Amino acid sequence: MFPLRRVARGFRSGLVQLAIGTAMTANAPLPLRHFLLALAVVAVWGTNFVVIRIGLNHLPPLLFATLRFCMVLVPMVFIVKRPAVSWKNLAAYGLLIGAGQFGLLFVAMKGHISPGLASLILQTQVFFTIGMAMWISKERIQGFQVVALLLAVAGIVVIAAHGGGAATPLGVMLGLLAALSWSGGNIVARQAGPVNMLGYVVWASLFSIPPLFLMSLWLEGWPAIVHGVTSASLGTWLAVAWQAVGNTMFGYAAWGWLLARHPAATVTPMALLVPVFGMSASALILGEGLPAWKLIAAALVLTGLAVNMLWPKVRTKFLAPA
Repeated sequence: MFPLRRVARGFRSGLVQLAIGTAMTANAPLPLRHFLLALAVVAVWGTNFVVIRIGLNHLPPLLFATLRFCMVLVPMVFIVKRPAVSWKNLAAYGLLIGAGQFGLLFVAMKGHISPGLASLILQTQVFFTIGMAMWISKERIQGFQVVALLLAVAGIVVIAAHGGGAATPLGVMLGLLAALSWSGGNIVARQAGPVNMLGYVVWASLFSIPPLFLMSLWLEGWPAIVHGVTSASLGTWLAVAWQAVGNTMFGYAAWGWLLARHPAATVTPMALLVPVFGMSASALILGEGLPAWKLIAAALVLTGLAVNMLWPKVRTKFLAPA
């Protein structure tokens, strides 16, 4: 049994550190090459929701998630050295990101929410992270954070009220739970300290695969697993491979590389572009409509995220007393 008090203390420490990192302000912009790298990452992450939708045409969602992490693990586990973190930390991250974030996300996207809206709702992980940090560290919420949260909540309400075929109540709920799992994974990763993020993700996959496969076996059944694997087309396997290579290995490694060289407040606002790429790719490739209510919802959520991420920097730079 894990030492619960030690895990709780570490979790609290990670939350406090993440809250401090979120509140940082950055003075120097990203160099052009680093900006283009960050742009490439968010483009991959945004358009990846379309790739997920394509893969789900032939694979059950939990099996799809299982195969994704299998391709991350093998053969990279024999190439990349295990980072110097505890097995408990790797297990927590693998469970939260694997079974939590992507397991729930893939289930949601199997007919419950469109790729564009999924890319938007998943970004609410920012508010979950800050809320948990404040709850644990007993910090008081600031005025701009209340405004940011209300804007984002208004956007989610618009989605829930007008989703229709684009988002069911179950899809919205699963998307929010996936965002909550992602925020927990971020906190656990922060607790691990400065490690090789590629190796971290690869070795944490050891703990993502078993629960995902067991859930697939229980909820989707062995016949569906066999049929999904044997009937998958080349395009389906390319979608699985892209999940592992493009989204995980390139995306996480490049993002971690950028965060190791620049303040978090300089890099993380780039993530605001993920829903932009996600909704644009969904409209162009899958023909997902962009009615007025969806654009209003996107504007509300993205404005809330922008206020939360950028207001401290704007206040310091333009509103601080001379």
